[in-house]
Amino acid sequence: MPPSNDPSPGLRLMDLLDLLSRQEQPLALPEVVALCGWPKPTVHRMLGQLEAGGWLAREPDGRRYALATRTLRLAEAALSTSTRQGVRHAVLRQLVADVGESCNLTALSGADVVYLDRVEAAFPLRLDLQPGTRVPLHCSASGKLFLAAMPARQRQALIDALPLTRYTAHTLSQREALEAELQRIRHDGYAVDAEEFVEGLVCVAVPVRGADDRPVRCALALQAPSARMDLNQARQQLPRLLAAATALGRTLG
Repeated sequence: MPPSNDPSPGLRLMDLLDLLSRQEQPLALPEVVALCGWPKPTVHRMLGQLEAGGWLAREPDGRRYALATRTLRLAEAALSTSTRQGVRHAVLRQLVADVGESCNLTALSGADVVYLDRVEAAFPLRLDLQPGTRVPLHCSASGKLFLAAMPARQRQALIDALPLTRYTAHTLSQREALEAELQRIRHDGYAVDAEEFVEGLVCVAVPVRGADDRPVRCALALQAPSARMDLNQARQQLPRLLAAATALGRTLG
């Protein structure tokens, strides 16, 4: 990665943070040096500065650097503001008009799924989830989609740390069942929530990819009470979801 034209140390730190944010897993110092091409002492110092500022955090092994909560919150705020004001919200509104049920745009944030934007269906029976709401990975359609798309090492480490809490009788609280479900998601290209997080609520989620074709930048999901739309009916909306996800992907850059 070439350095910024501006030699400002602050901008070089942002260059490095931007580089790390584009990686699919935490990196150790030699890996960061190989990516950016800067001198090892310089990179070591910059990583220390970003860690001290709360932008990066060490993995438990003490060697690898991952994005810290402060960086994730900044990314969420930027995406959320954009969705409220721009074309993404319009795409969601049109999708809800087409399918007749609530839809949301989510992102991975640490060990949670965070809602970036949501448009509610015009029915009294609905689940009111505001942007900024966090839900678990293992029992939400978007969360399982993110898990399925991760590199194997990252996925295994994250599942090792998840409590796999049982929220309903349908929650996949056993690791073997969850792993089998993630394999199915990788094969099918979409994920479902069969009343696994909230009793009586079903969900179908599809990936949203940016122009750089990274595995999954965000997820687009349809949610509905099973009394009004069962899971098979929700699956029938996949073509509309995929078309909307393509349109959303164009806005990610």
